[in-house]
Amino acid sequence: MHLPLSSAVLPLLEHLDEVGSTNQELLTRAARGEVQHFSALVSTNQTAGRGRLGREWVAPPGKTFAVSVIIAPVDATIESLSWMPLIAGLAMSRAVRTMIDDREVTLKWPNDVQVEGLKVSGLLSELVGGGGGVIVGAGLNLTIGRDELPTSVSTSLLLEGADPGLDVALSAYLSELKLLVDSYVAGGLDPVRSGIADAVRAECGTIGRRVRVELPGGGRIFGVAETIDNQGQLAVRDDANGAVQHVAAGDVTHLRYE
Repeated sequence: MHLPLSSAVLPLLEHLDEVGSTNQELLTRAARGEVQHFSALVSTNQTAGRGRLGREWVAPPGKTFAVSVIIAPVDATIESLSWMPLIAGLAMSRAVRTMIDDREVTLKWPNDVQVEGLKVSGLLSELVGGGGGVIVGAGLNLTIGRDELPTSVSTSLLLEGADPGLDVALSAYLSELKLLVDSYVAGGLDPVRSGIADAVRAECGTIGRRVRVELPGGGRIFGVAETIDNQGQLAVRDDANGAVQHVAAGDVTHLRYE
């Protein structure tokens, strides 16, 4: 498949007709030393995709794209790489916003993009062995019809009135991602100095919302999401004791009535 707009953004972009998981394939290639900073794989038919917390990620062939990009700046630390999921989410939210008119597009911490509260994109990041880089995977619902949506709280670009085509949508995301990562690197991989932290906070629809956070260990927090701290964690004022809990990982639900 010829993707001229997208191929012009990154040094290496390979299209796969079918793949189990773009993230897993890129991780395998990274382990063999076959990829470099900003190498990417894309497919519109991912047969064994994974979501957060090991969940299966399934989509109708040809109606979404899955893309994985390796981000491996020189001198990156694991701490600095921990911002990459949020940077990728910010990139996707900005890209989606350029394609949809008169809709609220926001980033849901830590890595979903929503249109009017409905999920249009999900992201999954995985550390490369050795900790020198991270694979950022993203999926975007392009032309999924209402009866094909994976959940009742999902949507697609088509359902929101946009049908830009694969190359336009993919290039929009990759352009935003490269711009943000380059800014982060130019700022010394510092989220505050580079302006990345403020940019993420400004577009995160979770901040200010009442939330339920399901923690990896089985705990649960109800409260108000107050901010994202300088480590990229969600700061939630816990209803139970009034203390601010800093959440590094968890499933967040935006609450309407609780």
